[in-house]
Amino acid sequence: MALFNRRNNDTATAATTTATVDPALAALTGDYTIDPSHSSIGFTVRHAMVTNVRGSFGEHEGSLKLDGGNPAGSAVSIDVKIASVDTGIADRDGHLVSGDFFDAEKFPLMTFRSTSTEQLGGDKYRVTGDLTIKDVTRPLAIDLEFNGSATDVYGNERVGFEGGTEILRSDWGLTWNAALETGGVMVSDKVKLNFDISAIKAAAPQA
Repeated sequence: MALFNRRNNDTATAATTTATVDPALAALTGDYTIDPSHSSIGFTVRHAMVTNVRGSFGEHEGSLKLDGGNPAGSAVSIDVKIASVDTGIADRDGHLVSGDFFDAEKFPLMTFRSTSTEQLGGDKYRVTGDLTIKDVTRPLAIDLEFNGSATDVYGNERVGFEGGTEILRSDWGLTWNAALETGGVMVSDKVKLNFDISAIKAAAPQA
């Protein structure tokens, strides 16, 4: 089930073309808060040229604005606390938050602010925005799949998305590395980012 229906082009002229909106999907329109206890923001990076290291950021918050009739009217905002990075090894996490990598004491947050949203087809969407790491802001496109909506046992209306993208960490000034005796480097430049998002709809304002 697509979150946003495509524009209906079977009308006589472009001037009279109107969007066909499923009422059930239109009902999802609104403001949402990302639920960090049921969401994850993670990454995968190649280590020593032979294996992958996976990690995540345990503390993050954000909001979604969903427009059930027009994906271009949707927006995403996410703040990630760098010091919450977790790769399962404390020494490695300490290195990541140090000045060699994120310099979390000086730059405590990684942020994403969307600038556009488009439907790719079916339940797939692309959110483009500005990713800021340290003092560098660059555009980033994230492909997401809409997983559906539900009302949980506490009466919260939820929507879910999952997806990811790839970046070159050097584009954001994360350039630390070490050469290997056998050739290559300790940490790859390419990093895979993955997102699994559950968000709760805000209550309608009282009249």
